[in-house]
Amino acid sequence: MTAWLLDPEVLHLNHGSFGATPLAVLEAQQAIRTRIEANPTRFFLEGEYQESLDEVRRVVARFVGADEAGLVFVTNATAGVNAVLRSLEPSLSGGDEILVTDHEYNACANAAVVSASRAGAAVTTAAVPFPLKDRSEVVDAVLSAVTDRTRVLLIDAVTSATGLVMPIAELAAQLEPDVRVLVDAAHAPGMIDFDVTKLGASYVTANCHKWMCSAKGAAFLWVRPDRREGVHHSVISHGYNGGWPSGGGHLHAQFDWTGTHDPSSWLTVPDALAAVEAMHPEGWPGVKATIRELCLEGRRKLTEALEIEAPAPDDMIGAIASVPLPAADNSGSAIFDPLMAALRDRHGIEVPVFTWPAPPERVLRISAHLYNRHEHYDLLAEALAAEMPD
Repeated sequence: MTAWLLDPEVLHLNHGSFGATPLAVLEAQQAIRTRIEANPTRFFLEGEYQESLDEVRRVVARFVGADEAGLVFVTNATAGVNAVLRSLEPSLSGGDEILVTDHEYNACANAAVVSASRAGAAVTTAAVPFPLKDRSEVVDAVLSAVTDRTRVLLIDAVTSATGLVMPIAELAAQLEPDVRVLVDAAHAPGMIDFDVTKLGASYVTANCHKWMCSAKGAAFLWVRPDRREGVHHSVISHGYNGGWPSGGGHLHAQFDWTGTHDPSSWLTVPDALAAVEAMHPEGWPGVKATIRELCLEGRRKLTEALEIEAPAPDDMIGAIASVPLPAADNSGSAIFDPLMAALRDRHGIEVPVFTWPAPPERVLRISAHLYNRHEHYDLLAEALAAEMPD
């Protein structure tokens, strides 16, 4: 029996966008749903939900180096970013600044713009080069954009469009506590070595449904102890005034119950961690090493095919990597380039081609997970040659 439900007629090189869930995890999710539906009142009101969620919290906290009191669940990293920014709005005032980089994920950059506008503050942008030679260029670009009005830095742990592992710990060491660092770590856990407390940031939010391979709709937010007071879910519910649930501390009261929803994706995270761990004889360390090696080899094949230098050093690459493509007229698409459709429709390859940083410039981003093979990137290189002849 196959471990994944991915269509075998399609070459999937886009794990980074939505993840992929092993069959065993989907079966576990269905069992959870069946258990809920057998008696929803008992499940949600008589302790089964909270006990199950607390056990998942313990497992996830161990996996990402968090303490349980500071870890709560959200549906995705964008929701986690929104919760923090909305919570920070009362502390911002006219002239204050939220700093982002020009590699920031668009959805989260939008959240910063809206929260800043509500508070009369502004969003400023640090221009990080790509291609680049080393991580110091990121540090220099960000720190040079900090002013005495900077209150928050919102930054990806691994950038979405450009696939760069960012130097979060170095930046947090320079900026905290005067500037609160909010890390959008959507891609980080399960892809790279990742410990939220060692980052030194105030807030870290990350997806479980990407590289950890849970059912979709599972993510977490971790808040450092000194920042927890005043953090609320963007959906205000019973826990705001000490209503149900209670007893788990301030953060748990704000996030554990925001109204009736399907919690099965959250509750599958331990199943996902166990399923993926079992796919490699060395467990999760072996998984991360294998998918990184696949990604680096895939990037090498693409740079050779395109006759370009690697746009970033190996130590800034996890299991996604982007390469610049020749500029082209992609004005008909706000996000994705027509080449993406050509690779899918004519070659059966799912791989994103982003307009970045602005038309007509563009990048192609590959991903690697355990269902990928070295020859998959040979096929992509051949397809690129066919679609972009000299």
